[in-house]
Amino acid sequence: MNKSKNNNTYIIISVVVLLVIGLGVLKFKPWKSDSKNQASTDVIHDGPNKVAKQDLTVGFLPVTCHLTCPVTDYASKTTATGTNFNSQKFSDFPTVVSALEAKQIQASFMLAPLAMKMREDGAPIKICYLGHRDGSEIVVAKNSKAKSLRDLIGKKMAIPSLYSNQNLVLHKLMEDQGVKEGQIEIVVLPPPDMPTSLASGAIDAFFVGEPNCAKAEMSGVGRILYYSKDIWPNFISCVLVVHEDLIKDKPDVVKDLVRGIAESGAWAQTHRADAAKLVAPFYRQDEKLLNFVLTKSPPIVSYTNLAPSDADLQAIQDMALKMGILKKHIPMSEIITRQFIPDHIEEAKIDVTKIPANNK
Repeated sequence: MNKSKNNNTYIIISVVVLLVIGLGVLKFKPWKSDSKNQASTDVIHDGPNKVAKQDLTVGFLPVTCHLTCPVTDYASKTTATGTNFNSQKFSDFPTVVSALEAKQIQASFMLAPLAMKMREDGAPIKICYLGHRDGSEIVVAKNSKAKSLRDLIGKKMAIPSLYSNQNLVLHKLMEDQGVKEGQIEIVVLPPPDMPTSLASGAIDAFFVGEPNCAKAEMSGVGRILYYSKDIWPNFISCVLVVHEDLIKDKPDVVKDLVRGIAESGAWAQTHRADAAKLVAPFYRQDEKLLNFVLTKSPPIVSYTNLAPSDADLQAIQDMALKMGILKKHIPMSEIITRQFIPDHIEEAKIDVTKIPANNK
């Protein structure tokens, strides 16, 4: 009798537990992804703009040639624009390539030769705008006696990618100074690792975009041997690429994006300290480091004259073909589209008094 009573009790308890679990499942619906919460993890500034009816995620790396991406993100959420732009931070370019190929993102900043390589391989992307001009340097150890590239013969130099403009400019300098292929050991390293590798003696020099050069300068590890603008005037490192599906399906969004990037560049050109303050949380870098780069005199980065010209990109393609990085010539009409660049570029309307304070 007691045994039967106990069994009935266990059955009742089990039914109650199953009902509670079932109600919980129905309430929280775990089979559905919480896209709202997932998207919010990428948002640094979620401003008051309620006019925007659409969103677009744009990829960037925490380097100064991608600075207009987070500025456009911020501006789109603090002014009455038609599109909210969410900047998504990447740590390396191969991941950016994979994300574009899988259409996880449909717009991103990337290395100019890498964009051409993607196009050569059949990726349906087009260059719509530039990141900035100049802003890359060759850095050697603080105590190095090197005064020219020839002094680095037999040494090891790091670059960010074989498909980087830094690689192209380095080979141009090698030609100019009569340095033959193989006389300098060229290795690929993630840009954030370059200052520490220089400090440890693992490399003797590196050529990369800011703010990684400034890190070496500020820490007393390295010094500038060459500025990119002195080797290749109006140097271009990165470009804004957009998937052709987005261009075809939502040209209004692409137009809004390119306008936003252009206006953000015009604003950053004249508000350099404010730009450092604004992008620091996006980059997760010290504002002082970014301020050091952006406020140098004379300026080492420029955010004007960023409409991509055939001449600019043809020079890059010609050098990449000569080096064997690219295998075939592609007409500029298949690489570039300028249809979204505004005729008149105004500065982005950003209230600098409302930029959140942050010291790190």
